[in-house]
Amino acid sequence: MSEEKDLNGLRGWLILVGIGLVYSPIRLVSTYYPLFSEVFSDGTWEILTTQGTEAYHPLWGPLLMSELIFNGGMVLLCFYLIYLFFTRHRLFPKVYIFMILISFLILPFDAWMVTFVLPDEPMFDPETVKELISAAVSVVIWVPYMLRSKRVKATFVEPVPDSASQPIVESSD
Repeated sequence: MSEEKDLNGLRGWLILVGIGLVYSPIRLVSTYYPLFSEVFSDGTWEILTTQGTEAYHPLWGPLLMSELIFNGGMVLLCFYLIYLFFTRHRLFPKVYIFMILISFLILPFDAWMVTFVLPDEPMFDPETVKELISAAVSVVIWVPYMLRSKRVKATFVEPVPDSASQPIVESSD
């Protein structure tokens, strides 16, 4: 029991996880907000998605919108994970693993989709390779850690709120 109590808490390697979680939405917003706001404000969207323009391709619209929705969803997922992390919720390790895996898997899929729009560009440019390696390192380090760590098992134990166990408050009208 003493060992479990000593391991319970947002200490050790979990500090790195927490820092990464807090940094992630900041990084995502600072990277993608300027990019997408420029695409929609400087006429790029119209050039890429209007038939008859030189840069038009029928997949530009769906590709850009799917990236916008995905990245917006990732920001929301980061905030949800921050909540789960600091409340030590038992869902945290599973949701964290999901985020890491989906981040890793979406990169080659996105690169492949871009080849339909830009067939002359390499599928794995240096920036994509760098992101893919970074995501793979995260998978290799943090997925096993979340699955095997005694600290993770001892820390993320808070139950899911059960609405059935909440007392019903009746008004006395």
